[in-house]
Amino acid sequence: MIALIQRVSQARVVVAGETTGAIERGILALIGVVREDGPANAERLLQRLLGYRIFPDGQGKMNLSLQDIQGGLLLVPQFTLAADTQKGMRPSFTPAAPPQQGRALFEQLLKLARERHQPVASGVFGADMQVSLCNDGPVTFWLEG
Repeated sequence: MIALIQRVSQARVVVAGETTGAIERGILALIGVVREDGPANAERLLQRLLGYRIFPDGQGKMNLSLQDIQGGLLLVPQFTLAADTQKGMRPSFTPAAPPQQGRALFEQLLKLARERHQPVASGVFGADMQVSLCNDGPVTFWLEG
């Protein structure tokens, strides 16, 4: 599984004019699922999302995790992260998990996140979403689980 994470001061997802998820300070994580992924990948990715130290401590160093600051986590499914962009001028989505597998693993990640951390919000799998955020820093990382 892939997560493109951004440290945010606020973020939200809107689907068909309705806000489906919103957080204040925390992490916006765009989530991609590849064909080889399974439940263990969701578990590992969540550990990294919750424990990755990207928030400043009292000395301004990135030394605190999402759990340390008790920040929000906004999970947004984004299958395009799994695209192969190595050749040509058009992405190939062959590496991406089929929709049923992608949905199941995203929902597992979301369920685990809600069991282990609060607040957790999400986008809607397969929906046309509008995502807005204020990237704090900017701080952006690519994680794999």
